[in-house]
Amino acid sequence: MFGVKDYPAALEWVARRAEAFVIPVAALIVGMAIFSLFILAVGKSPVQLYEMMWRGGFGSWFSIQNSLSRAAPLLLTALCVALPARLGLVVIGGEGAIVLGGVAAAAAGAALNGAPSFIVILVMGVAGMAAGGIWIGTVGALRHYRAVNETISSLLMAYIAIALMNQLVEGPLRDPASLNKPSTKPLAEAYRIGNISGMEVHWGLVIGIVACVLSWVLIEKTRWGFAARIAGGNVKAAQVQGLAVGPLIVGFTALAGGFAGLAGMLEVAAVQGSANASLAAGYGYTGVLVAFLARHNPLAIIPVAFLLGGIDASGGLIQRRMDLPDATVLVLQGMLFIVILFSETLYGRFKAFNPDLWKRVA
Repeated sequence: MFGVKDYPAALEWVARRAEAFVIPVAALIVGMAIFSLFILAVGKSPVQLYEMMWRGGFGSWFSIQNSLSRAAPLLLTALCVALPARLGLVVIGGEGAIVLGGVAAAAAGAALNGAPSFIVILVMGVAGMAAGGIWIGTVGALRHYRAVNETISSLLMAYIAIALMNQLVEGPLRDPASLNKPSTKPLAEAYRIGNISGMEVHWGLVIGIVACVLSWVLIEKTRWGFAARIAGGNVKAAQVQGLAVGPLIVGFTALAGGFAGLAGMLEVAAVQGSANASLAAGYGYTGVLVAFLARHNPLAIIPVAFLLGGIDASGGLIQRRMDLPDATVLVLQGMLFIVILFSETLYGRFKAFNPDLWKRVA
């Protein structure tokens, strides 16, 4: 039975976890309030804007399915940021892993045309993860072995990856039938990933959720995750304890890039049907916002990706009904990101979130 003496322990438990929830939510509210001032400045109604945002992202079953479809790649690209963050790394180049993963998957699908569908889809997934893993794993290797800042290198390598994708799609991998929009040869219908039964949402959503759950298990329940958290807190202390920091950094960044590469494969196999310039849709950059808003918690990424997916899905409705540019949603995301970065300075400053305070509660 839960008695009066158990209240301090319960309050202490809540205090330990409340800060990671309250501050991001407050940052989200403040960011939207600041964005409202921007909307007022351009002569539009913030109330109407948020009403359109709700209707476009969450107001109907059709809207919810559209939001879930957009959330699917965000789950995986957010992991590309969240996993290295446990080692104290800020990797923001997931966009590069997405496009290369998509191109690698499309090339594998074309090369294995005629093989059994299960084999082809499996190989496409492996190819996409390998391309993304090698790309972001290189960022980790540069960070550990050559002391190259991972934030700068991952961002610059994303631009290189997009240029490489354009070169391949417009050159050796181009389908001669793609005239106005260069792309690879379209995948056969047997090699496409279909929708979840009863929904207009592809199976990439389930794959993304499973990836988030497995990532949480890796970080919280395995010795590799424990070692990563130690290394993220103090690299020198981890080395003194005999931890192999180099393999940890390269391994976690490679796994993170593999998830982003898998997102690219899903875009090809479930959405686009081929690799083209549409792979660079900005999911890698939105994934950065998702990861920071979720405090790099793989389980928290799931609802946050749905929220950001809904905001992204509402962009078309906002553009049509309010005569605002399609970049309006991007402006909102940028403001939210700035406020969330600022909120990082607030952790540990509020006594109400100090567990020791509630130990003394009688």
